[in-house]
Amino acid sequence: MVKYGLDYTRCRWILPLLLGIGVIFGIIALAGRGWLESQTLPYVHQASLWESCRRSGQGGEWTCESLMGYAWGRAAAATYLVGFILLVICFALAIIAFAIDTLRFNFIRGIGGLLFVAAVFSVMGLVIYPVKFSTEIEMMGINMFSWAYGFGWTTAIMEICLGFFFCCLPNYEDQILGNVKPTYFYSSP
Repeated sequence: MVKYGLDYTRCRWILPLLLGIGVIFGIIALAGRGWLESQTLPYVHQASLWESCRRSGQGGEWTCESLMGYAWGRAAAATYLVGFILLVICFALAIIAFAIDTLRFNFIRGIGGLLFVAAVFSVMGLVIYPVKFSTEIEMMGINMFSWAYGFGWTTAIMEICLGFFFCCLPNYEDQILGNVKPTYFYSSP
């Protein structure tokens, strides 16, 4: 990849592939039931972005309460969902941008800007959720924000990092397309 840049056919799909991985992580975060879990015995609390479930004891039945009844629950779900939808749009645009033989670098910079907007929405949802959940929902024992919540943060971090890559890529347009004569640091006597 270093020698050929994004003009090399196998390497030009790395950024859309990373966006696709971010989409998969976002799906896991949206569908996962492990946003909050009990850390110690008895395991009596489990929550997702959409609902909070409890049980009376170790072998009891789970009773679930929708978080959509709370304004903060709707806000957290809506902002994270908007960020995810923007990520899916960026993924589709990146596939279109990199499928064209001649890369459109201004188009790529727009994808980077849209990724930053997606990251802002995702981070807002990821911050609203734990702050309001821990203050408004009664929790027993020691609880932790778990694996699905971690996938949500991984998606947000990927949006930020890929936003930088997509925004900075047009600065190296000539090097990527091979229009610059290589400079050698070693000169013979």
